[in-house]
Amino acid sequence: MDAPASAPHSHVHSPKVEYFDIPGMTNTDPKGFVRPVDEYRVEPWGLYMARPSDHAQFDYLQSWLLPDLGLRASIFHYVADHRRDQNYYVDVGEFVAGDVWTSTDHYLDVVVRTGRGFDLLDVDELLDARCAGLLDGATSERAMHRAVTAVDGLARFDYDLDAWLASLGMSTTWRPYD
Repeated sequence: MDAPASAPHSHVHSPKVEYFDIPGMTNTDPKGFVRPVDEYRVEPWGLYMARPSDHAQFDYLQSWLLPDLGLRASIFHYVADHRRDQNYYVDVGEFVAGDVWTSTDHYLDVVVRTGRGFDLLDVDELLDARCAGLLDGATSERAMHRAVTAVDGLARFDYDLDAWLASLGMSTTWRPYD
């Protein structure tokens, strides 16, 4: 007897879209909340953002949007009671440059622990979104390829995100933060 096909999760959501308004020095999250940005830095290969956060679990966020890789690498500065065993959180998606950059999340995430390893998250969400018609086949395949490329690159550099990106000509620097 064949096992029943599992139904998509009832909570599957549309791809999250975020905006990075460089002239306005704001970041609009997927829920429409507009937050001030301390720093934007545009490089030929990406966009850096640093801003305070009003989130209960972290009080500062730094991110690099890397369109050619289809990745967003972030450092979440967690408050004491919410610290996590991670150095970087990498989102897979589509990133479009302009005066206002646009980020469309494609569900997959990679948690990076420098020198120790990684976790690939939310494969189930990607598959559920594909089954629900929220992503087409080409986009879903591209998301998987981007995640595998990231994991492969990280593994070759002992899970050192900055070293891997530097090998690609993307010298990521981060704002000091306590």
